[in-house]
Amino acid sequence: MARAFLFVLDSFGIGGAPDAAAFGDEGADTLGHIAEFCAAGAAERSGLRQGPLKLPNMAALGLLHAAHAATGRFPAGMNVPERVFGHHGAATEVSRGKDTPSGHWEIAGTPVMFDWGYFPSEGDAFSPELVAAICEIGKVPGILGNCHASGTDIIARYGEEHIRSGKPICYTSSDSVFQIAAHEIHFGLDRLLSFCQTVRIILDEWPGGKIGRVIARPFVGETPATFERTGNRRDYSVEPPEPTLLDRLTEAGRTVHAVGKIGDIFAHKGIGRLSKANGNAALFDETLRAMDEAKDGDLVFTNFVDFDMLYGHRRDVAGYAAALEAFDRLLPEVDRKMRPGDLLILTADHGCDPTWRGTDHTRERVPVLTFGQGIRSRLLGTRMTFADIGETIARHLGIPPGPHGKSFL
Repeated sequence: MARAFLFVLDSFGIGGAPDAAAFGDEGADTLGHIAEFCAAGAAERSGLRQGPLKLPNMAALGLLHAAHAATGRFPAGMNVPERVFGHHGAATEVSRGKDTPSGHWEIAGTPVMFDWGYFPSEGDAFSPELVAAICEIGKVPGILGNCHASGTDIIARYGEEHIRSGKPICYTSSDSVFQIAAHEIHFGLDRLLSFCQTVRIILDEWPGGKIGRVIARPFVGETPATFERTGNRRDYSVEPPEPTLLDRLTEAGRTVHAVGKIGDIFAHKGIGRLSKANGNAALFDETLRAMDEAKDGDLVFTNFVDFDMLYGHRRDVAGYAAALEAFDRLLPEVDRKMRPGDLLILTADHGCDPTWRGTDHTRERVPVLTFGQGIRSRLLGTRMTFADIGETIARHLGIPPGPHGKSFL
């Protein structure tokens, strides 16, 4: 029996979603536009990166061919390798959303076929009745924000008033989220996490559809110039609507090693071992440690969050490009940890095109790069659901198939 490793490069879309127009994202292409900017010299950063986008290891696993399958073109300025290893292609999301839970749950074999609840984009995001309930039950004197906002911007805007008043900063985005920023010292990290749990309970009983996540956004600093979000973020998700690949593996006696925010995304259902880390480099180190611990039949499941959180949402093309190049350089370390029979799949959960308008996720296809000893080069084309990824892992690890998706092994 072998092991499986599933790496989600958070927000690393490759364009071409057939329903992108319905989300206001027709033409969005995270990889394609980053490559285009790099090729044009518009993503230079002294001491960090320069020139065309260079991802030789992922290209050797079929990234550029996957992008071609998604959009009909190769990314600008990138060297297309003559030889590609492993199965490679693109996948189309069928879930009704372009957010983190939808993408991850579908990857794990459980598409989201219900409609998420969303907060209004104009005026107050949260109704007076909801705010009153949150303040009374959560024991706070009021809230600040109450709008759609970028997390860093709203902390800069309201951080000092939050420290003075003790009112948490509450905001949302185009995703199904209720986000709460509070100072780790002045408000207290434990108090913030407890408050978020209270809001989660309130929203679970509130009319208007399921709100996917309540997110704790702790920060430190004393002025807008020094405010900085910390690595103590916590997501309080609703539970998936049916058993996922993680539940099925756990029921079969296997261990799911969740690295990063995977545990939060799945409401800690089906998780065997949990490893937290702050930043892609630390997440990569934790993943290597999990690979050392994983036994036959186990799954190591990692979310590399920096692509989305630090660069996609902040529309930082050069930073995103540099993060991709840094990740690509680390991949040989994973190869050295793999044993005969092991399977590695690299993919993403949605897009977050840093050249796109606004600061939200973008509806895109994602890459599916599959590598392991004995897995020959094969173009998968465009898979019609992310659930094919989960079913491929299920088959590889020898558990019965689920109700959605189809293995490509």
